[in-house]
Amino acid sequence: MPIVLEVEVPIACFRQSHSTGYLETYPVPPPATVYGMLLSLVGETNRYEHCGTRIAIALLSEPQESTVIRTFHRYKKRDIHDPSNIRPGYQKLLTDIRLMVWVDTGVDSAQPTLVERLQRAFASPALIDRFGGLFLGESRDLVNAVTLVKNLDGGAVRWLVKDEQGDLRVPYWVDHIGAQHTRWLRYVFQQATLHEPPDSAWTVIQAS
Repeated sequence: MPIVLEVEVPIACFRQSHSTGYLETYPVPPPATVYGMLLSLVGETNRYEHCGTRIAIALLSEPQESTVIRTFHRYKKRDIHDPSNIRPGYQKLLTDIRLMVWVDTGVDSAQPTLVERLQRAFASPALIDRFGGLFLGESRDLVNAVTLVKNLDGGAVRWLVKDEQGDLRVPYWVDHIGAQHTRWLRYVFQQATLHEPPDSAWTVIQAS
């Protein structure tokens, strides 16, 4: 059986992979980002450990977008303290991010599976061995709460569903060494009730 989680993040940037000078954000955390947060939640540092897990995402809120100016480090000179390595830049942020995440074992062959580890984390949180803050997006974007959902109220949500013609292209697997092995899918938002995820809402997390 899938496990259902509600996630609340006050402010975050889900940085678009190809943005450089003006850092834009995806309107929703990509499946790859959500998967990374789930691994952090259970204290898993090997992101290959639970490949095959399926994830479905539904937005409960309509996050508000704003723009901030911040300091960026661009190491163009070998001396990291050279002032030319530091410059201001603009970045888009989202506030009031609330989403539901369905996690299903899929073909996750690890023992225990990620679903089982998440269930244990909520049943006995003191047994979880992890480090650092729990974030979604950049390392400063701390998660406010992750709640285990047992009863669905059937309210309206926006499902992230796969669509080959969709305008939203986000990664489900990220190559952290180079972009060559990053894998993408196209999505759209689909308004529906909060019950079982549509078949097209499920994304399988798999390495390149």
